[in-house]
Amino acid sequence: MINKIPMTLLAQIDDVVVFQTAAFLTDVLNELDSTSQPAEQTADFQVGQANYGELNLGLHVNDDAAKVLHNRMCLLSGINERFLASKRFQYVPIKRLHWVSQVHGNNVHNVDATTLSMTPVAADAMVSQQQGIGLAIMTADCVPIVLYQPATGQIAAIHAGWQGLACGVIKKTVNRFDSTMPIQAWIGVCISQANYEVNTDVRDKLLAGCKENQALSETQLDDFVALFSIPSQDEKIKLDLPKLAAMQLETAGVTVINDLPVDCSYADSRYYSYRRQTHLQQPATGRMALVIARSTQSSDS
Repeated sequence: MINKIPMTLLAQIDDVVVFQTAAFLTDVLNELDSTSQPAEQTADFQVGQANYGELNLGLHVNDDAAKVLHNRMCLLSGINERFLASKRFQYVPIKRLHWVSQVHGNNVHNVDATTLSMTPVAADAMVSQQQGIGLAIMTADCVPIVLYQPATGQIAAIHAGWQGLACGVIKKTVNRFDSTMPIQAWIGVCISQANYEVNTDVRDKLLAGCKENQALSETQLDDFVALFSIPSQDEKIKLDLPKLAAMQLETAGVTVINDLPVDCSYADSRYYSYRRQTHLQQPATGRMALVIARSTQSSDS
């Protein structure tokens, strides 16, 4: 964790860093188990009450906007702290983080082609070749992905829930890169297959979308049910969204750098989870972020 902020460095390559933020510094539920206290008796993790945690980054979940903006400033400071701690180069601090209004679609926002606005663009992915900025994708169960192409310096951030995976948001984002150069990807914290139970129609829509958008190979499409779903109770199934995201990335020619499985947002109470919020009948929960930032080396480095 960076300076007591719930954020973890996942990678630092060249002048690029990747961070995963969290809701809490420690696992609330596991700490409660060790002290034999029920979860509903804690102020931060209470049944029926909103859970905004220690670093909520979502302005759309009815939290205090001033506090959320302060959290975003702390996140930016934490990123710059990491850059300044580097012993290899002298870096210029990141100027700003870019956010989008995520709508579970496949619109890809080109940060470089628009001026910074107080109103975020409705999109589920961002791309940029600028130095001195970061791209942040918010989640609370969906699959967050960031991309980096070392040869061009281009970065991207993607929000991929089941709807985004169905409508080809990964492939559409990858198509914004130079197809002749290698691309690297990191997948952030999201809900695991063990905790993502849905009706079979969700799987069927996912399969139809992957076929329509040619997001998987023919062999993967033929084996879709066996690869990504397992039977559950009451004629439901459990879907493996991070595995599907990884295979879509690989089909698009992208190398996934970190290993699966990633931490589960639902099972690990350090993180925000919309599904856990629903099960605990909480009116709201916060949002975490997967962030990729590209700095600028100072002229005297």
